[in-house]
Amino acid sequence: MNAATQTFFRSRWVTPPPEFEQLEPTQLAPGFRAAGVACGLKGDGGTDVGVMTCEAPEVKSALALTRNAAAAAPVRVCRQECDADALRAVAVNSGNANAATGEQGYRDALAMRDAAAEALNVEPPSVAVAETGTIGVPLDIEAVTTGVLEAVQGLSATGGDDFAQAIMTTDKGPKRCAIRAGEVTVSAQAKGAGMIEPGFATMLCFVQTDAVVEDPDRILRSALADSMERITVDGQMSTNDTVMLQATGTAGSVLPKGLLEAVLLQLALEIVADGEGATRVGRAEVIGAKSAAEAERVARAIANSPLVKTALFGRDSNWGRIAQATGMALAGEELDELGPDRIQAADLASDLPEAELSVNLGRGESRAHVYFSDLTHDYIRINAEYTT
Repeated sequence: MNAATQTFFRSRWVTPPPEFEQLEPTQLAPGFRAAGVACGLKGDGGTDVGVMTCEAPEVKSALALTRNAAAAAPVRVCRQECDADALRAVAVNSGNANAATGEQGYRDALAMRDAAAEALNVEPPSVAVAETGTIGVPLDIEAVTTGVLEAVQGLSATGGDDFAQAIMTTDKGPKRCAIRAGEVTVSAQAKGAGMIEPGFATMLCFVQTDAVVEDPDRILRSALADSMERITVDGQMSTNDTVMLQATGTAGSVLPKGLLEAVLLQLALEIVADGEGATRVGRAEVIGAKSAAEAERVARAIANSPLVKTALFGRDSNWGRIAQATGMALAGEELDELGPDRIQAADLASDLPEAELSVNLGRGESRAHVYFSDLTHDYIRINAEYTT
C-alpha cells in the first residue's frame, strides 16, 4: 500500500480495513452514476443541484433521517412518499433547505423528486430527495427541476466530485471518497459544517456500494452509531439531516469488516473539522458512568461547553473546565470530587490537530465518547455573514 492510499483514512481515531485501495474520489461504486450542475440557488453561481442513480438490476437501500420535529419538506417526503428499502436514486440541492416552507414546500420537494423519476424512467417512490441551505425561504422549484433534468443528462460513473460539490453550503471543500477492499467498492459523499448535534448527526451523506448487504437498515444504523451519531459542532439539530445507503450486491461479496464504519467515521470527523471557524477537533470520552445514557449525556456536555471549546482553541490545559461541564450534566446528583487524577486533558495544550480528553466518573462501568470542534466567536461572525 503506497502513501497515496492512506490520505483518506487520516484520523488517529479511524481504523481502516487491513487491506484496501483508495480510488480517485470522483469514481463511484460500480453500477452508480452521478452529476452536479448549477441552477442559481447559490449566490456565487456554484454547483447546487445533483442526482445520484443506480443502474444495476437490483438495489437495496436504507435511509436515516433527522428527528427534528420541524423536519424539512424533503425529509417528510422521504418518510411518507419513498420506498426506503429500494431507492434507485436521489435528487439533491444546496442553497435552500426547503424547511419551514409549508405545504408549498412539500409540493416542491415532490416536484423535484418526480422530475428526477421521470427523467430517469423509474418509479417516483424509488427516488429520495434531500436539500440543505437557508431555512424559511421558498424554493425556486422551476430552476431546481431544470437543474435536475440537466444533471440527469450529464450522469457519469466519475461524477462523485460534482455530486459532492452540489451538496456543499459553507463547507471548505467536498467530502468524498472511493475505497476498494477485496472485491467490494464503497463510494461516499457528505457535507456539513453547522447544525450538527442530536443523537443523530449527519447533515447530508450518501453511500454507494456493490457489496451484498442483506439488511441495509441494520448495517447503516450500526455504522452510524459510532460515527455520525457521535459528533457535534454547534449543539444544534438540523431540520434536514439525511443519510442514504444503496447496495447492489453485484460484487458477490459482503462488506469487509470495518469498511463502512471507517468510511463513515472519517467523513464524520471531516464534518467536525469543517465546522464554521473550527481549527481543531477533540474527542471527549467519559468512563465509569452508571449507564451508557449517562456517559453520553456527560460527554455531550463537555463537547458542547463553550469553555472547553475555548480551551481547545487556545491550547489551554485547564481541566477544571471539564470538571465544571461534567458536574453541570449531573446537577443535583452525588459525585465524588473530580481532580487531575480522574481527568485527562494534556492534549488540550498540545499542537495535535486531534485532542483526546477523558473523565472517569467512578460511578459504574459504562462509557461513551463524542467528537467535537473548537468553534469560537468566528462561528457567530461567519453565520452573520452567511446568507445562502
